[in-house]
Amino acid sequence: MSPLISPSILAADFANIQREVEMLNESVADFIHVDIMDGVFVPNISFGIPVTEAIRQHAQKPLDVHLMIVNPEKYLAAFRNAGAEIITVHYEACTHLHRTLQEIKSLGAKAGVAINPHTPVETLIDVIEEIDLVLIMSVNPGFGGQKFIPNTFSKITRLKEMILQKNAATKIEIDGGVTAANAGQLVASGADILVAGSFVFRSADPAQTIKDMKSIHLV
Repeated sequence: MSPLISPSILAADFANIQREVEMLNESVADFIHVDIMDGVFVPNISFGIPVTEAIRQHAQKPLDVHLMIVNPEKYLAAFRNAGAEIITVHYEACTHLHRTLQEIKSLGAKAGVAINPHTPVETLIDVIEEIDLVLIMSVNPGFGGQKFIPNTFSKITRLKEMILQKNAATKIEIDGGVTAANAGQLVASGADILVAGSFVFRSADPAQTIKDMKSIHLV
């Protein structure tokens, strides 16, 4: 099957954010990935609730919101109200992960969990059936344009085996350094959703790049 594509608006032209969102609307992208960074959990600050609301006003694709922040449970309702249809929190930022997943679902959103490169997928074994989406970070979170970490492939394989063993419906999303060069192998390893930022928005024709990525099949 073709992967689902979630272009990261973090790599877009912020001075023309409406134009960029409208381009994504007209493309074959499946989601719009919105990276929220607080300068505490990650060494960078991106944008927050007002910008998410502004994106939602123009977006015709579901907002896939990735919270790279401390205490994410304090902001779940606010981001849901801002338009998030998927809310992904970091395993490393949640003391009470199960409770947070339940709260996301109670708000009517899909519940995602992100794990950093150093975090084993096995840490999620006891909650995998509660998770709609696991986001495997294939770079260290906080900045766009980083180099892909090859160990990601084995993490995807192990996570896919866990999902199948538990008969869960959990999707696997990959974020960081995703390009046409590794997309096929990511899908072959078991990835369902590919996040691409710089590779899409810095290309000559972003909409065509999204289409090309979506047409990638197993290698």
